[in-house]
Amino acid sequence: MSAPLYNAEILRLATSIPYQERLPAPMATVEKRSPICGSRVTVDVDVDEEGRISAVGMLVRACALGQASSALLGASVIGRTAEEIAATRDALTAWLARSGDAPDWPGIDVFGPALDYPARHASIRLAFEAAAEAAAAARLVRADG
Repeated sequence: MSAPLYNAEILRLATSIPYQERLPAPMATVEKRSPICGSRVTVDVDVDEEGRISAVGMLVRACALGQASSALLGASVIGRTAEEIAATRDALTAWLARSGDAPDWPGIDVFGPALDYPARHASIRLAFEAAAEAAAAARLVRADG
């Protein structure tokens, strides 16, 4: 492991993932897997009448970077809309590819050292990709319900 990439903050986050219990009857569930390293993140969500995430559950089977990203997502996801999560996902993708600024998400700058490791980007994006899709699907369930 490279010291700059797997720093103390990444490792701390990897051990502090909130919402590690799956929801018993989620409005939507999405699983994402990194083909490079096999990391996998499953996100369950419920949304309220305004389309904001009201409950989240996660199953994280990922490397330290995927775990840290899941921890950051979980720490600030409640109350966000599908559009906000999708915008963060897109900004994260652009930033990691060095074609945009860091997303406006608390703590995301911890992944700055990963910019030089493109093979690790997919695992960093997993939680945000799964949450964005799950939130959008849950909003549709709410609208149809």
